[in-house]
Parts: sequence; C-alpha cells; structure tokens
Amino acid sequence: MSFINDYAPLLLRICLVILFPFSALDKIRNRSSAMQQASALPAPQLMLVLSIIVELATPICIVSGWHDRLAALVLAGFCVLTAVLFHPFWRDPKFWTFQEGEGLQHFWEFLKNFGLVGGLGLIVLAPRTSSVSEALAHPLSSTVVSGTHAGESRSLD
Repeated sequence: MSFINDYAPLLLRICLVILFPFSALDKIRNRSSAMQQASALPAPQLMLVLSIIVELATPICIVSGWHDRLAALVLAGFCVLTAVLFHPFWRDPKFWTFQEGEGLQHFWEFLKNFGLVGGLGLIVLAPRTSSVSEALAHPLSSTVVSGTHAGESRSLD
C-alpha cells in the first residue's frame, strides 16, 4: 500500500495534465491550422507561441511539484480563456434548442475546460493530499469545502 500511497498523487497529476503537452505538439505539427484558429486573437503568432509554452511548461511543473501551485493557476487561467474564446456555445442559435451540432459540441468542450479548472484549482488550494490508505479507511468521509483556514487541521471522521 505504501507504493500506491506514494505514487497515486503523481499519477493523478499526470492524468490531469496529460492532454496539454499533446495539444502543444499538435499546435507545432499543425501550425497552419493552429494559426488559423489563433487569427481571431490579437498578435496571433505571439499567442500561439505563448500557448505552446504554457501547455509544455506548466504540466512539467505540476507533475514535478516545482512551483506547482503557480503553474496550476496559470494553466487554469489558460483553460478559462480557451473556453471563453474558442468554445462560445452561446453564439450558436441551434444550441438553445439543444439540437446536435457545433453549439452543443462547443458546450461540452466549454464544460470540460471548466472541469480542468476545478482540478487545477484543487492543486492551487489543497493544503495536502490524503493518502490512498486514508481514503480507503474512511470511504464515506468528506473533505472540507469551506470553513477551514490555513493552519487549522482537518480530520477524516
């Protein structure tokens, strides 16, 4: 169980950020398509380069634990911007009738981005990661959502 306790947080961090390096590689390999998408932004070439840097650097920081909170905050901001700028589901008139189409696809992508924001936010705010042993020993316990301040202890009842 010690092996699992030691490596579960690492594996979960990898799962959380694994798509970003592949997204960066896609932008590099398919530069013309990425530039076309970025053309709606100011300074599209700069934005493309910055997005590649963010998608390559922040996952490394998060997985390695080196400035992981800052990296998670930056990546969460990137996810918010990506959701708002590239997945504007609200603009598609078909979306409001809940019909299959581009609007509905953008809606799901928008929500997935905010799901990632939630996971990254937990890295930013989490005071510590529980071990797998603790979670298995107390499967019905809850984590503290609010009301706990830095320095206060929390128990798994």
